[in-house]
Amino acid sequence: MRAFLLATLMTVAMPTMAEKLTIERIFDGGSLAGPAPRGLKISPDGSRITFLRARPDDQFQLDLWEYRPKDGSTRMLVDSRKLEPQGEQLSDAEKARRERARTAGLRGILSYQWSPDGRQLLFPIGGKLYLYDLGAAKPSPRLLDTGGDAIDPKISPKGRYVSYVRDQNLWVIDLESGDARPLTRDGGGTVHNGEAEFVAQEEMDRSAGYWWAPDDSAIAFERYDEAKVPVVKRTEVYADRTDVVEQRYPAAGDPNVAVKLGLVSPTGGQPRWVDLGKDADIYLVRVNWLPDGKHLSYQRMPRSQQKLDLRLVDAKTLAQRTLLTETSDTWINLNDDLRFLKDGKSFLWGSERSGFHHLYLYGLDGKLKHPVSQGDWQIDGVLAVDEAAGKVYVGSNRDFVPDRQIYALKLDGSNAAAPVSVSQGAGTHMAEFAPNAAFYLDTYSSADTPPQVSVHKPDGAFVSWIEQNKLDEKHPFWPYRASLIKPEFGTVKAPDGQTLYYRLYKPAGFDPAKKYPVFDTYYGGPHAQLVTNAWGDYFNQYMASQGYVVFTLDNRGMARCGRKFEDAIYQQLGAAEVEDQLAGIQWLKAQPWVDGRRIGVFGWSYGGYMTTMMLAKASNELAGGVAVAPVTDWRLYDTFYTERYLGRPQDNDAGYMRSSPFAWLDGLTSKLYLVHGMADDNVLFVNSTKLMAELQKRGTQFQFMAYPGAKHGLNLPGQRSHVYHLIANFFDREIKGASAPAAPRPATAASVAP
Repeated sequence: MRAFLLATLMTVAMPTMAEKLTIERIFDGGSLAGPAPRGLKISPDGSRITFLRARPDDQFQLDLWEYRPKDGSTRMLVDSRKLEPQGEQLSDAEKARRERARTAGLRGILSYQWSPDGRQLLFPIGGKLYLYDLGAAKPSPRLLDTGGDAIDPKISPKGRYVSYVRDQNLWVIDLESGDARPLTRDGGGTVHNGEAEFVAQEEMDRSAGYWWAPDDSAIAFERYDEAKVPVVKRTEVYADRTDVVEQRYPAAGDPNVAVKLGLVSPTGGQPRWVDLGKDADIYLVRVNWLPDGKHLSYQRMPRSQQKLDLRLVDAKTLAQRTLLTETSDTWINLNDDLRFLKDGKSFLWGSERSGFHHLYLYGLDGKLKHPVSQGDWQIDGVLAVDEAAGKVYVGSNRDFVPDRQIYALKLDGSNAAAPVSVSQGAGTHMAEFAPNAAFYLDTYSSADTPPQVSVHKPDGAFVSWIEQNKLDEKHPFWPYRASLIKPEFGTVKAPDGQTLYYRLYKPAGFDPAKKYPVFDTYYGGPHAQLVTNAWGDYFNQYMASQGYVVFTLDNRGMARCGRKFEDAIYQQLGAAEVEDQLAGIQWLKAQPWVDGRRIGVFGWSYGGYMTTMMLAKASNELAGGVAVAPVTDWRLYDTFYTERYLGRPQDNDAGYMRSSPFAWLDGLTSKLYLVHGMADDNVLFVNSTKLMAELQKRGTQFQFMAYPGAKHGLNLPGQRSHVYHLIANFFDREIKGASAPAAPRPATAASVAP
């Protein structure tokens, strides 16, 4: 369950003539962010910058564009509607991949790749694969004959081949001859070649299942067999039909897939298999080639996720050795900071061993040379390495937790505790560096600045705009600019003394002498941060415009505050998180402009789970809440995510019981609105039906809305607008008009003590 971040915005007092933002405008109109590019990439020679841009009339349809730094020109390269004028016809496998990648609501060109020589671009649309030759006399996309749906396409590093997955096998097209051939042949049924398994895509942030050697000599690929993974039969209810789907879903405590790591030549031949060790119940979490093309590395975890081995493999002999091992008393978070340096002697490694995520320089003998970063702060990840200049660039919130800035560190470790700040301006900076780190692209936004994209020198000096995205009369947010409410950031203390950050919007026309109802929205789960200084908090803006104090607090267990902050949830979920949210509510109730009787809560996914736990544990503090797609029983959620925090159910039965709202339902007396998609393959619909049955058994009244055909994100036409109208209406009816909350029922013998 990677963070499901809500489609939400920011907020400053509202002049009477301001046009008000509507739910329909937020979800059914064009993008309110303006022509902000996404998917930025720099060509290998640095002469072109490409990006994806939503159409002015459809924020969900993406086209491919380019910017030329030499003359400052911008033009559309590929009009996605011309290639797919009738709309996309996606395979079930591609639909599933998009759900995992959180792109299920998008259409057109969602991803693309540069060829190594910078002359061609590869991109899929609707399962079809196109190669765009920019060097041709009349450049145009050329359809490649893949013989069927092409999943996860790639151009090989030397540019001779295009690879992809089809029918659960790995294929290549030789671009010189045009011939397509399979490199594996046993895929089918429960066997998959070149694909990442469900938990890798959903929980490990690994969508790839194969990796090219830098010299085109071989492909490393994952083969997994899900024969032992239990089949979950679930009913997907659509508007006009009902499908019974048999999905192999590894719920907590169940068997995982059996995984292998193979090497195969792009010219064909039998795969050769890397020995992954005696323990078969492992996770293959990362695979990386070294620059020489003669060695590759892989990272493996036992099921407990308390150990991580980095192994080095000779691609010719398959001989291997351990470079290093990380251990933890709780769990190990994965990262993508491994960088093998071109000097052939050393590598960068990201670790949380100090309590914060930092970088370390190692030799290929596995010996630590020195830390590259250190201190009571942490990096978000490596952005670029400039070996010639002896620098590494990272993202971090070192100076202000809700921000994201760019910093420069020295590879020799001489400024490990005092990195140089490169980016300028409070807010969120996302950087894409050129291959040689000669310049970078900065996508910047803040609570009152729409996303802007600019070119900078590596020291942060401004070069040019790609998209200044001025909030002027041409900008789609211009009609609402006067109603923009700027949020306030602050902190409260958790029960254990740690610092919790919050973001607060005061309602439009705020009068400190009045008392206002509260819209309290959160996520609450690991690997997420909602309290950020960034553009895009539209629904929160809307609720503030409707007269609510809008409050968001990031509780312990969430990201970017160090391991002590995260580890508070180990072995029991919904305890520290609820304690911290209640600390935020007590702070709110102490404010003279808050009506403590009229506080409601809302969350989606883990946030939906949080709503059920908040109402079950603290109805006396809340008027009610909305839970969208909540996990209600962690035994129903997948192995990798759930067992990371709770272990296996058979080893921590009490922890699973206390982590579920079922243990606390006797205390649920406030108003509950439960919402779920009827085809959700992430948080299965049975989570809500099980909760409904228990509430009905107790005689507890609640409201419920189901969405036919909807997956986890409720992305079918009209569903987003509908659900956010539902949320707003619930708050207007049950929270804004609420009387004092009823006292909770006395605890019964069935209740579980914390």
